[in-house]
Amino acid sequence: MNPPSAVDYVEDLSPGGETLPPRARYTSSDAMSLSLNGSWCFRLSPTADAQDDSFAAPGHDAGDWARVSVPGHWVLQGHGAPIYTNHRYPFPVDPPRVPTENPTGDHLRTFDLPPGWPADGGAVLRFDGVESCARVWLNGTDVGEFKGSRLPHELAVGHLLKPTGNVLAVRVHQWSAGSYLEDQDQWWLPGIFRDVTLLHRPADGVLDFFVHASYDHATGAGTLRVDSDVDGRVTVPALGIDAATGESATVPVEPWTAETPRLYDGVLATAGERVTLRIGFRTVALEDGLIRVNGRAVLFKGVNRHEWHPERGRALDPETMRADVLLMKRHNVNAVRTSHYPPHPAFLDLCDELGLWVIDECDLETHGFVAQGWRGNPADDDRWTPALLDRAARMVERDKNHPCVVVWSLGNEAGTGRGLTAMAKWIRDRDPSRPIHYEGDHDCRDTDVYSRMYTAHDEVERIGRGLDGGPRRRRELPFLLCEYGHAMGNGPGGMADYQDLFTAHDRLQGGFVWEWIDHGVQDQRYGFAYGGDFGEELHDGNFVCDGLLFPDRTPSPGLAEYKKVVEPVRIDGHGTDGTVRVTNAHDFADLSALAFVWSFQVDGETVGAGSLAVPALAPDESAVVKLPERPVGGTGGAETGWTVRALLAADTAWAPKGHEVAWTQIPVAARAPITMTAGERPVHGDDLITLGPAAFDARTGALRSVGGVAVTGLRLDVWRAPTDNDDGAAWQTDPRLGPLWRKLGLHRMRHRLEAVERDDDALTVRTRVAPAAAESALRTVYRWTSDGTRLRLTVSVAPEGDWTLPLPRLGVRLGLAGTADRVRWFGGGPGEGYPDTKSASRVARWESTVDELQTPYVRPQENGARADVRWAEIGGLRVDGEPEFWFTARRWTSEQLDAAGHLTDLSAGDTVWVNLDHGQHGIGSQSCGPGVLPRYQLRAVPSEFTFHLTETDG
Repeated sequence: MNPPSAVDYVEDLSPGGETLPPRARYTSSDAMSLSLNGSWCFRLSPTADAQDDSFAAPGHDAGDWARVSVPGHWVLQGHGAPIYTNHRYPFPVDPPRVPTENPTGDHLRTFDLPPGWPADGGAVLRFDGVESCARVWLNGTDVGEFKGSRLPHELAVGHLLKPTGNVLAVRVHQWSAGSYLEDQDQWWLPGIFRDVTLLHRPADGVLDFFVHASYDHATGAGTLRVDSDVDGRVTVPALGIDAATGESATVPVEPWTAETPRLYDGVLATAGERVTLRIGFRTVALEDGLIRVNGRAVLFKGVNRHEWHPERGRALDPETMRADVLLMKRHNVNAVRTSHYPPHPAFLDLCDELGLWVIDECDLETHGFVAQGWRGNPADDDRWTPALLDRAARMVERDKNHPCVVVWSLGNEAGTGRGLTAMAKWIRDRDPSRPIHYEGDHDCRDTDVYSRMYTAHDEVERIGRGLDGGPRRRRELPFLLCEYGHAMGNGPGGMADYQDLFTAHDRLQGGFVWEWIDHGVQDQRYGFAYGGDFGEELHDGNFVCDGLLFPDRTPSPGLAEYKKVVEPVRIDGHGTDGTVRVTNAHDFADLSALAFVWSFQVDGETVGAGSLAVPALAPDESAVVKLPERPVGGTGGAETGWTVRALLAADTAWAPKGHEVAWTQIPVAARAPITMTAGERPVHGDDLITLGPAAFDARTGALRSVGGVAVTGLRLDVWRAPTDNDDGAAWQTDPRLGPLWRKLGLHRMRHRLEAVERDDDALTVRTRVAPAAAESALRTVYRWTSDGTRLRLTVSVAPEGDWTLPLPRLGVRLGLAGTADRVRWFGGGPGEGYPDTKSASRVARWESTVDELQTPYVRPQENGARADVRWAEIGGLRVDGEPEFWFTARRWTSEQLDAAGHLTDLSAGDTVWVNLDHGQHGIGSQSCGPGVLPRYQLRAVPSEFTFHLTETDG
């Protein structure tokens, strides 16, 4: 038998030793604390046992050690490199064993106690997050070790403290038995990445307590009871409450909801300590098959949120967390699933304060075991159950007093098994006031919610109608899409269609978009790096960049789309009757906080505006509101319409007065058809054919110029740089369009000239467009006419052969001189829009530069199209569409965009390439979900579309 090793604890199945029992997190009004965040000495070793523990002894010379910031990850501070995998373990699956090559970081710092630190009582050392296993020494004494990276751990150290010269040593191992329970879809980032704090614990001080603050929606009364391990009194001055712990007090209150986050300040006082309370009265119940809060069913308009910063990884500061919550509130997000671990506790404080529903998820995922059919899965192995229960307890005990937490989640993608059942039982026994969620339990044996991921629209509708079958218990439970709308790259598409289903069926209580932010790492080479950019032998590429925010927290077009799709006020109107119907889609708040305004547009220009009187409708109430008399204007075939907006009437804690919450546009009169008398004849010269303001190559019929504007390469275009959703996920069985498009050869179409024909009033160019090695083709005819000033192009496309695939796009591409920069257009904006992502595209007149038209997805792909464009001007050329078209302009070709792996691979050329598209294929969510719905697919059918080209002064 081998003797025990000094690092056997690394592979031990237990959650750790010598740590104190988990408890609520709170702020003491009396007890002192000392933050130990800051610069620490650091030494990295290649294995867990490469160094002895002599570094922990006082007086150890660490003068030649490096320095790292705590909180922080050493691999983001120049020591080693991060690793990204979605679910594959980056080490052999041999639980609970881990590789000998186990990067181990020794951390060292000295500290003095602050003046006035009490000599009596105890002290605890709290670590809020260490990945993945830590051993701790204070002044040379081993005080304990622990696992559970995203969970708090406390160690008793009062008996070891000295007034000055305290030496705190922490050894952190990247891999441990705990790593098998932490296979979340994110970067593997070792280190002390959350706060380290020394807390004085006075005699007779507070230990643990549980705030029970329920609300009776029928009477308006709140009932408060605070159970405390140490007897004391609870006071809430604003409510006149002064009660002993364990006693109940019932008084009239304003309830807490995500829309009206009313908090009451209170104090829990024991003989030795006072701690502050922030109390929100609310009751969560599963009634009539629905999750109800304060008696009302809620609709979750949520996001999944990993913690991320492009430079600091999961080491978030309070300012970043607040910025996240403010962005969520300003984009009509009302809920967060803390995927897939409890967040930094300060984030929940912000959710209490500003108002967000929270599904608090345990730090548990064993997804990598799917590769062997879940054989050996810790969630179904009794040896691991104590570790699972420890993780559940540390989550619940820390976060139980947050009113924002309305659902507990057992974890994510950990299969099923006895360990999960034990967790659910423990949580129910400890806190029966909240339902339990876990997506992997499709029979709902252990859960109170039927939860699924990335379910297709048609199946969601069947579930909403109660036609999904399954066990009776499941059929009686509410349904949540805990992950949907995979926001990877351009997209997600189809979100408005999902929201229509949620609105139509009560059982569907909403969902959580995957996910909040791209996990790109700031990098000088790539701008933002993703999987594989650090030389990982096993990685999952840019699958880590699938958020509604870019890594620098710039909102993506997907977030603007989601804001519009989930807006809490619905405004519907008809252009002919002069009224709008306003519906309050909030769950709790009336409309008294909103001011409504109208404006009237003529050909995209606002000619009148004013306020609109809308009653303070209660939730679910509607009212028909009369619009004013139309302003003068809009005659002679102009396009006219109303815009109605709902704005904040006053400053709030999360947005200023005037912030736009909801809007709609109501067409009145459509634009008149474009008329042009084709009176000009094509004239053949030596090398050119002229027709009105245009010149064409006499041999090929290719357009060379319109007036003084040089044009190059105008021809049919069907290719787009595939989006992440086009490429799909490798494990999906549904056809992935990106690879199929490439297999067919749509990225290398060949154009065969068949004829250049002149007649009395037209120049006609006939071509056949087809990929090599295929017989399918697109017969394409370009017919040019002119009235002397304008040039009209009518493109006719007739498919030949068996076109089973939709087209990426259908239109023409042309090149302008690279000096073309300023763009003006009348159509959808300000951001991009595609057939199933254009809810947020507002029709107006817009201006931009070519560079500003681009959407900087971390992995370059099709982007930047403006939808429903009537006309656009760029580089001295104006294009009017008949019908409306999609407009794209960029300083590189789609082929160059397709070849780029990072934005830094793209460089501006001498040509601005403009796409004028009659059709675009939708976006969908197939990077990890369903593809494009049939109604948004661009099928190869006979098509005809027209553009009018005119030289402008600009």
